[in-house]
Amino acid sequence: MSSSNLLSITTFIYGAAAFFYIAHLVFKKPLLGRLGTWTALFGVAGNVAGIVMRWVESYRLGIGHAPLSNMYESLVFFSGTIIIIYLVVERQYENRIMGAFATPIAFLAMAYASMSPNINDRIQPLVPALKSNWLIAHVITCFLGYAAFAIAFGMSLMYLFRQKDVEGKSSLIARFPKSQVLDELNHQMVMFGFLFLSVGIITGAVWANSAWGSYWSWDPKETWSLITWFIYATLLHARMVRGWYGKRIAYLSIIGFMAVLFTYFGVNLLPGLHSYGSV
Repeated sequence: MSSSNLLSITTFIYGAAAFFYIAHLVFKKPLLGRLGTWTALFGVAGNVAGIVMRWVESYRLGIGHAPLSNMYESLVFFSGTIIIIYLVVERQYENRIMGAFATPIAFLAMAYASMSPNINDRIQPLVPALKSNWLIAHVITCFLGYAAFAIAFGMSLMYLFRQKDVEGKSSLIARFPKSQVLDELNHQMVMFGFLFLSVGIITGAVWANSAWGSYWSWDPKETWSLITWFIYATLLHARMVRGWYGKRIAYLSIIGFMAVLFTYFGVNLLPGLHSYGSV
C-alpha cells in the first residue's frame, strides 16, 4: 500500500469520526461520542503513518525530502494537526460535543487533498528555492497556528449558537459547553495559534532571504499572511487591553479564519513566489 492510498483511507476515517461526533450531538448517546474519539485516534495513526511512509518513499525515489512541500502534503499535515489539537482539548475539557465542530474541518481539508482534481499527490523533486531546512520549520509552525485557528473557529460558531439560544429552548445547544468556557477556549486557541503564526512568518522571512536574497517581497501570500497576523493581533489586543469578550471576539475569530483560508487557497490563484507551492 502506498502512502497516498493510506491517506485516502484516512480521509474516510476522519469522515467517520465527524459522523460519530455529530451523531453524538444529535442523538445524545455517549457510545457515539466514544466511537468518535477512538475513530479520530485511529485516523491520526493513519495520518502519521502516511506522512512517514511518504517521507520514506521520497528517499526510495532518490528525491529525499520532508513531505511538506506542496498543497497536498501541507493539507495532510494540517488535517492531522487539527485532530491532534482537538483530542488534547477534548481530554482537557472532557466534552465530546466540540468534536462535531472540529473534526469536520479536518475531514474537509483531507477530502480536498485526496479528491480534488486540482491537487497532485505525486512525490516530486523540490524546486531549488524549497531546498532548505527552513522549509520544515516554516510549514510546521504555520500549520500548527492554522490548526489552532481552525479549532478557535469551531468554538466561535458554538459560542454564537449558544448566544442565540440564551433561553435554552434547544436541547442540542443546551449540551454545548457554557459560554464562558467556549469564550476562554477560543481565546486560548487564538493565543496558541498566534504564537506559531508569528514564528512561521519569521522563519518564512529567513527562508525567503536564503532563497531569494530578500526577507520580504510583498508576495501575495506574504501580504495576506501579514493581514491574517494583524487580524489576530487586533483580536488579542481588544481582548487584553480593551476588555472585549464574547460575540465580538467570536466574530473576529471567524474573520481571522476566513483570512487563513484565503491566504492558503485563494492566494494560490495569484501569481507570485509562492504560487507553485503550499506555503
